[in-house]
Amino acid sequence: MIASVSIAQGKEKITSHQTIPPLENGDRLTLAEFERRYSTMPKLKKAELIEGIVYMASPLRITQHGNPHSSIIGWLMVYQAYTAGVQVGDNCTVRLDADNEPQPDALLRIEEGGQSTISEDGYVEGAPELIAEIAASTVSIDVHKKLKVYRRNQVQEYIVWRVEEQELDWFRLVEGKYIKLVANEEGIIRSEVFPGLWLDKQALLAGDLAQVLAVLQQGLSNK
Repeated sequence: MIASVSIAQGKEKITSHQTIPPLENGDRLTLAEFERRYSTMPKLKKAELIEGIVYMASPLRITQHGNPHSSIIGWLMVYQAYTAGVQVGDNCTVRLDADNEPQPDALLRIEEGGQSTISEDGYVEGAPELIAEIAASTVSIDVHKKLKVYRRNQVQEYIVWRVEEQELDWFRLVEGKYIKLVANEEGIIRSEVFPGLWLDKQALLAGDLAQVLAVLQQGLSNK
């Protein structure tokens, strides 16, 4: 983004240029500067500020990210369709604190009386009740730095789907610590924050979305 100012003084013309630098991986920025630079890069699909450091996503493969991502979004969208007062977000920016502005793959928030609000310029501010991330493996930022940031900011439930390892963890915040929710005898994990939000973990990992949605409907009918 280039701002130009021209001033005519007789036959002389004075032009000044101020260039806003682009975002770069590894930049250390304030939240305000991060947003300023991000706003000038409309073609950039995803950039996050985590503990004051800029992280920019590489091109995403459909098998490692695109399809798992759409499955999570589909599951949450069906839940929203049958549940009043909740809102799903897909890759939307969240202003968590002065050093953290992630763009989680999916979020689910309570609209009225929840932990987060919507700012005048349309961003989520504060911690959504649930965040889900699609990660490559245990070495991903989603499993380390982001987990700590979400825990510190009181995200109540955090789902991490580690695609390469065919594993999914669903954490629940208990007394400041993340504890893994355990599936019951039928292999179903149940949210402790959102009534009826049930997940057949193995069906999701196997790509059986019909079974995932069938189990979700069971949960919805038992709210």
